[in-house]
Amino acid sequence: MPRLLPLFPLQLVVFPGAAVPLHIFEERYREMVGEAEARGTEFGIVRTIERGEENAIAAMGCTVTVESVVNRLPDGRFDVVTRGRRRFQIVSLDDEKSYLRGAVEYFDDEAAEEIPAELLNRALETHEKLRAVNPELQTLAGDSAKPDFSFRLADSVDDLDFRSMMLQSKSEAERLRLFVKFAADYVPRQQYVAHMQKKAPTNGSGHKRPLSEL
Repeated sequence: MPRLLPLFPLQLVVFPGAAVPLHIFEERYREMVGEAEARGTEFGIVRTIERGEENAIAAMGCTVTVESVVNRLPDGRFDVVTRGRRRFQIVSLDDEKSYLRGAVEYFDDEAAEEIPAELLNRALETHEKLRAVNPELQTLAGDSAKPDFSFRLADSVDDLDFRSMMLQSKSEAERLRLFVKFAADYVPRQQYVAHMQKKAPTNGSGHKRPLSEL
């Protein structure tokens, strides 16, 4: 039988190549992540989805490996940095252990494709607009030839529905178009949030303009 992949349901969508810090505190996940660290094996992170009073998990996720343990606490909790590896789709679930496992099928893009230069430039320009709002984002100007470029762009967006669409896509060109289209609305929203964060503490007016501006 193929090896079952340990699964870690979280309010996260992880991309291949992305660094993902995790705080591990539940006993079952200490066991799962500790085993992955010791053996150098993967576990899968899948998004949890609220459905009424119960939570379900997404059908697709991304494996990670443990790169480093950055902190161990006396009570057994620990902090790790993991790295996204392979995308997968869940075929079936197994709950024989304290943590969930799944039989999965791994997938990648369907075929290599040439990306139009205009599309790359639009994606980079869009990312630079995001960096103007959040200067902590890394510049990606020299990374457009890398196969995970679209995922690196999308990692600057925290919307889980958008990230799920990106994870499922099997085309780099499609992901770049999704990023540019989504960011057309996302960037103004982020600009508004940043503006209000600066403005609200100074005049207490919330979204209303001061009288002097009316």
